[in-house]
Amino acid sequence: MSDAAKAEILNRIRAAGPISAPAIPRDYRMGTTATRDEVVAEMEQALIDYTATVAHATGATLPQVIAEQLSDKTTVVIPPGLPQDWVDAIGADGREVRVDDPPLSKDTLDKTEAVVTGARAGVSLSGTIMLDGEPDQGRRAITLVPDCHVIVLAASAIYATVPEAVEVLSAHPERPTTWIAGPSATSDIELVRVDGVHGPRTLRVIIVDDAS
Repeated sequence: MSDAAKAEILNRIRAAGPISAPAIPRDYRMGTTATRDEVVAEMEQALIDYTATVAHATGATLPQVIAEQLSDKTTVVIPPGLPQDWVDAIGADGREVRVDDPPLSKDTLDKTEAVVTGARAGVSLSGTIMLDGEPDQGRRAITLVPDCHVIVLAASAIYATVPEAVEVLSAHPERPTTWIAGPSATSDIELVRVDGVHGPRTLRVIIVDDAS
């Protein structure tokens, strides 16, 4: 393209002036007529459909349930902000606890069997769990490299729709988020399923009835 042609195109763009884009509608569906128990049950069923394992706990039984979910693991990485009673349960039965502070190397994470974190929010409609890097969740790498991810999700943090959960995340828009919908899986053009390609191949979710 000649310089004259480029100049003509730019002149026409300038002459057109600013483009006024129409306002984007934001009337997303928020809330549900379902009860809290129904929302939690929908979340559980969606996770099971994704082949995740779901367990339930109360505040009092949570440490025991965490230990049960790790009974087949010997090494576990954790973010630095987990409650101490969780940490004690993770380290029970001789399990080696590796705190990601300072950040562990990728090689160390790759040689660690499991990771335990909290969660920021869940969406029952899609079975999605959202992490945003809070101290009980840590950086993204620790949730993507180990082969098993145990997530502690408060029942009160499970929302019926995506816009509700996104509104929660919007309180800290600067944080990187990780959205998890079941164990990592993909398939090739022949529809051969392969687990654990983009993240943990095993997902275990503990739903905590924090109203207890």
